[in-house]
Formats: sequence, C-alpha cells, structure tokens
Amino acid sequence: MKKRLFALCTAFTMIFCLTLQSGAIGSELHWYCTRQKAHRQALAAPELRFVEECGGYYIDHAHGDGAREKVVYLTFDAGYENGNVEKVLDTLKETQTPGAFFILKHLVEANADLVRRMNEEGHLVCNHTAHHPNLSGASKEKIKSELEELEKACLDAGITTSPYFRPPEGSFSKELLENVQELGYKTVFWSFAYADWDNARQMAPDAALRCILDNVHNGAVLLLHPTSATNAEILPRLIAALKEEGYRFGTLDELCGG
Repeated sequence: MKKRLFALCTAFTMIFCLTLQSGAIGSELHWYCTRQKAHRQALAAPELRFVEECGGYYIDHAHGDGAREKVVYLTFDAGYENGNVEKVLDTLKETQTPGAFFILKHLVEANADLVRRMNEEGHLVCNHTAHHPNLSGASKEKIKSELEELEKACLDAGITTSPYFRPPEGSFSKELLENVQELGYKTVFWSFAYADWDNARQMAPDAALRCILDNVHNGAVLLLHPTSATNAEILPRLIAALKEEGYRFGTLDELCGG
C-alpha cells in the first residue's frame, strides 16, 4: 500500500512539474534570473524563456556578452511615495538619465504631480496594475479591468502611459502573458533585482552599490524600487559608476521596439 501511494505521489509530482514548466492553464510561475560571474548576461530559467514568445522581455540580447556597445535599462516599480521617489527623479534629472516607472493607481491618486513630472522629464510611465494583485490565475476580464483602471486613472490625471506591463510580485502564467499581449501590452521582466523593497530591512548603501555593480551585465534590465532609501542614496554613484564603465542608459522603447 505504501509503495503504491509513493508511486502515485511521485507520478503526481512529475505531472505537476511538467505542467508548471510548460506554462499550462492554472500554473503560477515566478520570474527569476540566475546571476553569472565576470559580468556575463544573467540567465532566465529554461522553463521561463517562453515569455519572449508571448511579447515578453527581460534582457537585451542584441547587446549580449562581447558586444561592442554597452547598454543598461533602468526600471522602477513604484506604488507610493515616501519622499524617495522624488529624490530618484531629482537624480535622473541631474544626470539626464532615462528611466521607466511601473506604477500603481494609488501613486496616481495621491501624487499625480509626481507622475506627471515623470512624463515631463522624459521617463516612461508603465502599467503595474491598479491594485497590485497576483494575476497569474486571473480571468481575462479581471486582467483587463486591472490594466484599464490604471490607464483611466492616468488619463484622467493628464498622464501619458506607455504600453509596457510588469506583473505584480513577478508572478505570472502563460495565459496572463497572452491576455496582456492581446490587450496591446509588452511584458517587461528584469535580469537583475535585489532585496530592496522592504523599507524596514534596507541593505547598507555601500553593500547595495557593490551588489549591483558586481552583477551588472551588458543589456541588463535593472529593477529597482524607488521607495528604497538605499536606492535613493546610491543612485547618483550608481549612474556615475556605470557611465564610467562605458554603459549608456537605453529606453524600453528601444528594447521593445517602441
């Protein structure tokens, strides 16, 4: 009896893993990339690389290892303002560095002037949903509602948005990507991120800067949270260091073909 039960459990586990890897209906996936040494491009897990077939991006393959030109992309996930988002914008303005901000409805409602400033200073305002729900198993109607609610809030506030989407929590499914693509969006993940989102557990500035610089690679899509006090502090040094190393800062319109 125990052997039979073990065999059934093993078979179920194998079926579940195969289903998860194939991105089948109902499967929840979590985005991640494996860091490489010597500033080589990060690698997405093999079972996640199908995202590019569904209008998804996470790295600039055209500027891969060994490419003559060096480029990185700064992206930020911003749901609210705590004083640090403004500091980040100040740095981007002072250094003439473009960025893309994936925002939530709350930021538009509470700080519309700040989001309009993103527009005015040449940054892209992108869709992170209205309320930050996990949409990996959501219906088409729910997905459409979340994206359109954010877009309407921006429209009503006189804010121009760009057709780029980032799934909350990095949680997704193949169906989510396909539904988002049908709605006219391109999904943008990342090839580098670090634990910067918890304001009560911030990495020391020097350690955070070293973590980013040690793992940067050509064609990198960097995910930073602009509410992070550490990020707000180190951003001027990070931009200066990357420029000194020969990187330029690209835009998502460039990466995703506009």
